[in-house]
Amino acid sequence: MSRNKPVVILYTDGACSGNPGPGGWGALLKYNGREKTVSGGERHSTNNRMEMRAVIEGLKALTMPCHVKIHSDSALIINAFTKGWIESWKKRGWKKSNKKPVENRELWEEIIEAGEGHVLEWIKVKGHSDDVLNNRVDALAVEASQRYK
Repeated sequence: MSRNKPVVILYTDGACSGNPGPGGWGALLKYNGREKTVSGGERHSTNNRMEMRAVIEGLKALTMPCHVKIHSDSALIINAFTKGWIESWKKRGWKKSNKKPVENRELWEEIIEAGEGHVLEWIKVKGHSDDVLNNRVDALAVEASQRYK
């Protein structure tokens, strides 16, 4: 399935000054020895929303179907896609097991839509550690959030 697709490494991160508060996101794409970064933010957001926006915008930056290895330090995002949470939420009408609505449904749906046509591989990385690329996207996200203070 992914044999013929180019492999892209995508690192994503979100940051929020206060939660909620001014937020920023950053994404770094690596392909064939080249790198591209994208970042942005919002005046009023949450950390989870910024983490999700980073994935969306990173995927939207792709110009062809790819095998995307998505690296994130967000356990929520990684678990939602690797532990079947998304499918369960959909089956229950976007409700969690406690019957409460799933927060940020529109962003989950945007991630799903942005991922269409790609093979997505979800990789959990430890935040604020010695992962150079994760530290770079963290810095991009923090810098972007500063512009909205």
